[in-house]
Amino acid sequence: MPVGPYFAGFLCREFRLIAELDGISHDNSADHDARRDACCRDQGYSILRFTNADVLTNIEGMLSHITATLALLPTPGPSR
Repeated sequence: MPVGPYFAGFLCREFRLIAELDGISHDNSADHDARRDACCRDQGYSILRFTNADVLTNIEGMLSHITATLALLPTPGPSR
């Protein structure tokens, strides 16, 4: 999903939440990821990052982390 000049792996506009899956291709892109994260945060998004290993071995932990994060975010209003 587009956010400014960048693309998010998964984006929930209602809760202003982005989830990124960082595979091996992200090993050499820390600067790009930091710029993208800053741009997204400037637009009011929270960002969660997960690894391929999280998906393969800890999906329940990922879901718990997403659920806990959503509980801390403001309830979306009708203007969103």
